[in-house]
Amino acid sequence: MKIVITGGCGFLGLGIARKLIERQEARKAEGLTGKQQEVESLVLFDAQVPDELPDGLDDRVSLAAGDISDRGQVTALIDRDDIAVFHLASVVSAGGEQDFDLAMRVNFDGSFNVLEACRARDSVPKVVFASSLAVFGGEALPDTVNDMTRVTPQTTYGMTKAIGELMINDYTRKGFIDGRAARLPTVIIRPGPPNAAASGFASGVFREPLAGNEFVLPVGMGTKMMVLGTRNAVAGLIGLMDADGDALGGDRMVGLPNNAYSVAEMITALEAVAADKGISLGPITPRPDPATETIVTSWPLVMDDARARALGLPADESLERVIGDYIEDFGTGQ
Repeated sequence: MKIVITGGCGFLGLGIARKLIERQEARKAEGLTGKQQEVESLVLFDAQVPDELPDGLDDRVSLAAGDISDRGQVTALIDRDDIAVFHLASVVSAGGEQDFDLAMRVNFDGSFNVLEACRARDSVPKVVFASSLAVFGGEALPDTVNDMTRVTPQTTYGMTKAIGELMINDYTRKGFIDGRAARLPTVIIRPGPPNAAASGFASGVFREPLAGNEFVLPVGMGTKMMVLGTRNAVAGLIGLMDADGDALGGDRMVGLPNNAYSVAEMITALEAVAADKGISLGPITPRPDPATETIVTSWPLVMDDARARALGLPADESLERVIGDYIEDFGTGQ
């Protein structure tokens, strides 16, 4: 089969691609056969792609640069019936606030293009849509949200994700696709340079000090975030693709497992790991940014993720484990 990952050259897309290749090779080595079809082709589609194939991938993987808002490009990408899609491409939270038209073009038109291309196939393709807890927010937000809580987004990004979820549900109801929407908490620790996500500080507060760099903290020490480590975010997205549609029922939105931590707790965990591994950390300098604080404090702090856990989607053991996994996977940058 063919798998397409939109936004495929980001850290989650690359993580999914590597894990799918690794899983297939492990199954071959063990002589296993099962419900997972063999991946013959895996395409990483993104606005910009590297000149060379990233590490951990092989000749089954190809890179395709393009515009997710271009219907013709997306249709040409989704070009066979035995196909599945991880739809990750998105303008992120702060970026969406800064450029409404771009957010609508990429997040809404892009999602519509993916779903229409899948609908045109003579099959019922599986589609995993990367949604977000940013679909929740506002003064009416309950203390605890779950998969059935009414969506009340307070950002353009959250609004486009809520629309995407509704489309996933309806295209599934109509039998056009077999859709699933993963409501992701903030995924940490994102490697590489910062992006335009308001939640980016939750990765930067680990990544930059580990690299020996100063990190300017835009929120208060008491600010809390629901987070999920990169390894388990990747495993959760793949697990959602593997999940039996009957187990999901008619509502295909699933909040992935998460834990909530304050910035102070994040820094304490970072210092503990650094001390254990003999890493000299760069300084953290508080410099409040009201716009960032307003966005991130509009999101929920507690989510009942029992449905995700019942599906077997993994949860993080601890912040210290997440930091250790990041160092093992990406190094410190020093």
